[in-house]
Amino acid sequence: MKIRADRETLMPVLAKVVGVVERRQTLPILGNLLVSAKDGLVQLTGTDLEIEIHAKFGSTVDELGEITLPARKLIEICRALPEGMEISLKVKKDRASLVAGKSRFILSTLPANSFPIMERNEEMQSIDVEQRTLKHLFEKTAFAMAHQDVRYYLNGLLLELKPDRLVAVATDGHRLAKMEEMLPLGVDEEMQIILPRKTVLELNRLLGGDSDARVQIEISEKMFRAIMGNVLVTSKLVDGRYPDYDRVVPPAPERIAYVDRDTLKQALSRTSILSNEKYRGVRFSLNQGELKLQTQNLEKEEAEEGLEITYSQEPTVIGFNVGYLQDVLNVLDEDEVEIGFKDSDGSVILRNKGKEKETFVVMPMRL
Repeated sequence: MKIRADRETLMPVLAKVVGVVERRQTLPILGNLLVSAKDGLVQLTGTDLEIEIHAKFGSTVDELGEITLPARKLIEICRALPEGMEISLKVKKDRASLVAGKSRFILSTLPANSFPIMERNEEMQSIDVEQRTLKHLFEKTAFAMAHQDVRYYLNGLLLELKPDRLVAVATDGHRLAKMEEMLPLGVDEEMQIILPRKTVLELNRLLGGDSDARVQIEISEKMFRAIMGNVLVTSKLVDGRYPDYDRVVPPAPERIAYVDRDTLKQALSRTSILSNEKYRGVRFSLNQGELKLQTQNLEKEEAEEGLEITYSQEPTVIGFNVGYLQDVLNVLDEDEVEIGFKDSDGSVILRNKGKEKETFVVMPMRL
């Protein structure tokens, strides 16, 4: 195999694929990228056996072939080269020679036939949506996914496909994020899938949010595929049943307060400095027209801050994890935040005023 490509052509494609490669692998081949050269095109493939990413780019292909190369070393070499360099890659036996200008690197290889490829062997349901729509769903909800929870089905994000909407839900048992996008998906029947945490993070990284570009999504009982231009992402699905999230979302709240988002974010940032490092608790004291924030730690240090709010119902005191509140405030787009609750013992709903398609639930904590 022998190919030539500009550094500026190769680097963006490498960056899209290499993120899926884990730094520590159970198999040496998983630390490599599969490089396949055909007529005028080169395809790079990375995998961790759960998720697989293919990306293509145009190249001068002097000799056809395929091989696997060490992923991290390859991208670090290309990143360190000067801009505008032409890179020549030639494979002979079990060694690959990479030449750029006066620089020359010899890399070890592993045979391409040892590289694991996910096979598509099921009939798949297909939908087509704008990339920015899917990215918006992920950005609004992914922060609430669990991480290494024994309830493995929480270590991912639920996608619901309905005839008229696409719904994303994530929860770690302490907070929940739900976002709906009204779309004519045209699916024959409702579907639920659980995307693994890493798949969600990789897709969010790859999806474009500022253009009309579209993504074709294919779903089967065990597999998910997303096609975005020259990039193909294939992922296994989490095999489990997601909890009934509607039972977690409180009914219409009996008490509602309105507060400025940035004012609350800044106040939480200041008071959290003296919160307990392990539990990070903050006490919300709501009174007529005022919200008082209070924190303290094991050294008996305290912080208190008051801010004006719109609230005219009976006084209420609720405890929260500061980080959970900050995560929600970071994904809200508009200034006025609605805080709805029943009493001091129940969950709280946060959202921008009038945004009924987004729901963020935070469970209270005892202080």
